[in-house]
Amino acid sequence: MAAARLPSTDLHRVAEALEMIAPRWSIWVLMTLASQPGPLRYTKLKEHLPWLGDGQLHPRLRALSEAGLVERTAQTRLHVTYGLTARGRDLMPSLTALAGWGDAHLEKNLVLNRVTGKTEPERIPAAQNAEDTLAVIGHRHATVLLWTLKARGTTTLAALSAEAMADHSPSAIYSPIRRLIDDGIVSVSRDDVASLQLTAPGQALAPIYRSLSAWATARPLPDAESHPVWGTPRISAAARSGQWAAHQARKASQAVAVSQPPAPAPVTAWRPGELFSAATTGPSR
Repeated sequence: MAAARLPSTDLHRVAEALEMIAPRWSIWVLMTLASQPGPLRYTKLKEHLPWLGDGQLHPRLRALSEAGLVERTAQTRLHVTYGLTARGRDLMPSLTALAGWGDAHLEKNLVLNRVTGKTEPERIPAAQNAEDTLAVIGHRHATVLLWTLKARGTTTLAALSAEAMADHSPSAIYSPIRRLIDDGIVSVSRDDVASLQLTAPGQALAPIYRSLSAWATARPLPDAESHPVWGTPRISAAARSGQWAAHQARKASQAVAVSQPPAPAPVTAWRPGELFSAATTGPSR
């Protein structure tokens, strides 16, 4: 594969952008500030995020301010406001894309609608959908593996390891690729040689990576449509057939309240030798 098909600068900057917003509650803070008409005083911001203590919210605001996404303005010693910078506002399309993928592809519990009397998928806050999506694609090596699979189409595990993780031992690919398979965004075909490819939910990550690429490289968002790797989806995102993909199953029997987002569930343990020991079952949460 020609090196031009996998722009390294673009990839690295997108990975850095994901790492920047990965700490828990960062997206909640950013999307809460974006939903307001102007900057908020700390006490008002805390009213929107009542489950966060000062020891959680203060570090998030400090880190996001240092990253250039949130602006802290001290009117007086006791009057301090927080609002998004221009850079933070420009990130919103990427967070919206993360939330949209989560809404479409993360598994939801069925709950009773007290108005209609029918069961329907629980409604998850956009910020929680975005954070849950980030948990699926933000773990170590996930971005480079998904990026390489999108560029190659279909490839073997050995070829993927050699191209995407050349600086690591061949066995280092087992854990991240197993997780992507379990999450339903990478599938394994078992013909003469086991090969890997993105599933329909994996292909549907394109809007996320396109918008993050434009943001990370300071290009206009419309330019992202012509991205060399993610610009033209191979499979329509509509080909979901009602299935979901993700590893963080929601265990509660009722819809999750906005004020109490669920904690991520632990990833099931597995052994490297079991990577391709059984057929995959398709998207599940």
